Amino acid sequence: MARNSYELGLGLSEEHAALADSVSAFAERTITTEQVRAAVEATSEAKFPGFWQALVGQDLLGLHVPEDRGGHGAGLLTLAVALEALGRTISPGPFVPTALAAAVLAAADSKAGIEVLPGLVDGSRTAALALGTPFHVEPDQGGYRLTGGTDAVLGGEHADVLLLPARIGDEIRWMVVDSADLTVTGQDSIDVLRGSARVEADGVLVAAERVLDGLGEQRVRAIAAVVLGAEAIGIMSWCVSTAAEYAKTRVQFGRPIGQFQGVKHKCAHMGIALEKARAVVWDAASALDKGDETADFAADVAAVIVADAAVQVAQDCIQVHGGIGFTWEHDAHLYYRRALAIRGVLGTREERVNRVAEQALAGVSRTSVLELPEEADAIRAAVRAELAPIAVIEDEDDQLIALGDGGWVQPHLPKPYGRGAGPLEQIVISQEVKTAGIAMPQLLMGGWAVSAVVGHGSEQQKQDLVVPTLRGDLVWCQLFSEPGAGSDLASLTTRAEKVDDGWTINGQKIWTSVAQFADWAMLIARTDPTKPKHEGITYFVLDMSTPGVTVRPLREMTGSALFNEVFLDDVFIPDANMVGEVNDGWHVARTTLAGERVALSQKMEAYASDADLMQFVRGRELGPVGRYRFGELIAESQAIDLIGSRVVLKQLSGADVSTTSSVGKLLGMGLGQAISEFVVAELGAAGTVAVPGEPSDKAMEQLIAGRATTIYGGTTEVQLNVIGERMLGLPRD
Repeated sequence: MARNSYELGLGLSEEHAALADSVSAFAERTITTEQVRAAVEATSEAKFPGFWQALVGQDLLGLHVPEDRGGHGAGLLTLAVALEALGRTISPGPFVPTALAAAVLAAADSKAGIEVLPGLVDGSRTAALALGTPFHVEPDQGGYRLTGGTDAVLGGEHADVLLLPARIGDEIRWMVVDSADLTVTGQDSIDVLRGSARVEADGVLVAAERVLDGLGEQRVRAIAAVVLGAEAIGIMSWCVSTAAEYAKTRVQFGRPIGQFQGVKHKCAHMGIALEKARAVVWDAASALDKGDETADFAADVAAVIVADAAVQVAQDCIQVHGGIGFTWEHDAHLYYRRALAIRGVLGTREERVNRVAEQALAGVSRTSVLELPEEADAIRAAVRAELAPIAVIEDEDDQLIALGDGGWVQPHLPKPYGRGAGPLEQIVISQEVKTAGIAMPQLLMGGWAVSAVVGHGSEQQKQDLVVPTLRGDLVWCQLFSEPGAGSDLASLTTRAEKVDDGWTINGQKIWTSVAQFADWAMLIARTDPTKPKHEGITYFVLDMSTPGVTVRPLREMTGSALFNEVFLDDVFIPDANMVGEVNDGWHVARTTLAGERVALSQKMEAYASDADLMQFVRGRELGPVGRYRFGELIAESQAIDLIGSRVVLKQLSGADVSTTSSVGKLLGMGLGQAISEFVVAELGAAGTVAVPGEPSDKAMEQLIAGRATTIYGGTTEVQLNVIGERMLGLPRD
């Protein structure tokens, strides 16, 4: 059975899904509520929780450690998958601090790793990594004398080994020090299940071989961002599912609170934040495993996205639960506390965002490259061979005909209109079309019409409409929205009354793009007003030259007229132009709507994009506020791109990604608006006047036009309803 996108978690492969299931099952059996609550009420933190040996027996501590160091060599991504599953339990104990220290030791070139790692992998010893104030060092006896102190070392109170930062010359390096040589004092931590400590050194001699080589400050912070970020995702996952379940069952004012839009939208935003967090940690862990030169940048993006999102989601979980969520007995505050502790040790948001900004301004970028399975090679060779003769056709019209007739325009459609291509072949075709430099026809809404007609239309409709559309000969518009039924299409009032050999249509449509140029239209009309609103609707295709069709352009706030009002006065549509069955139009329309939302889920280059953002900042002196906002936008853009990549990979694995298009639309359109707003705001007075050739000229246009992106194709509010209901299972209103 295909997994839902929301249930897949951070990992995407079958192996990672199996690992997550195994760790979750183990945690549910072994880390009991009684054990957690006992740890909460204990007057002092135990070094090892009661389930420690059972946890060690799962061989998770060495998942990411190379085989030549005594581990399994599975990498940080595999560890992150396990940490997400384990993080849902809010378990006490030294597992995460020890796994983090082991990851840093494994990444370093040092004899200390060879000495220390075996005890960490087998669970006999524990360790902690300090990320705070660097210690002072003085060279001595071929090593260093370590002096200083640092606070809030996660898991530091009972750690046998501590990895401490020290400034050596112009660099921050980490030193491996036994706790017996240090003064370690437990601190009153905001996380009541995992203590923090102050660690002090007074002239401790550290041998040179205990200084971690080949590992700069940025890489240590990158590893910490992945390991702690993965646990934070587990926290978020618990908070999202717990809040959603409560919203389904808690009744107020006679109905479940999940029906109230305020609660539903809060839960939807929580789910969106979780998907963003999974995407960026997945990417950062993968980059570190591969030794990618942009891995540190990917990890900094993860630190920006995840640290604050985990805190916000935990806060929202408490808010959804209301008064019960604020009680000591409810577990929500334990997750909130841990999220706060993780965010704290990863540094201030300003530090994290500015690291992203600094790298982006220096030209660092990260392009997501899909790693396709081996069978893609054979598909690629065949596709490349078939596209080769099309690529050399010089006449544009002849090339469009060849593309349409060959099924290349909509390859997912069944033959002969498409190629019956599965997800993998579709990806390869898209890549090879781009490589060959072939310009595909821009079907716009024609692509949605084709999907509906091929799926539900007659053979004659397919020949008369689908074939010429795929060749680029027909322009389509969509007659769905009405003045009184914008996103709520089921409330439409346009009537279709049966007459001899057809139907008479009366009504008004609005927000119809390119209607003034369209040859044909997709139309839904009510054919049986006695049926419930989602029933009694029929789907038609309408020749826009039919008598009684009046198109009146609507001048938008941009000053142009992309949208139109369309009046239908006694318009006759023959029976042959009905698509599907009478009163089954909502089913047919859903085909079109699904296609629309997939298309709109991507960044739209007609509006402000990250490319526009980079072009604007290049060579420009940004102030502290502008630099900070720039870093935020870059991190957000990266997260959206990664969500898109994960959608493709999920489709390849057979997962249900039906709600991801709504997530993508929300994030992508919001980003475009934010970028244009940033550019205009940074320009100050210059941003209020259009100067040809200057950034203000394009930015002003993008800013005004971009306001429509969170309205058409389903408003932000409708999309949040969709996410809340379909992703999280909240009740419909």
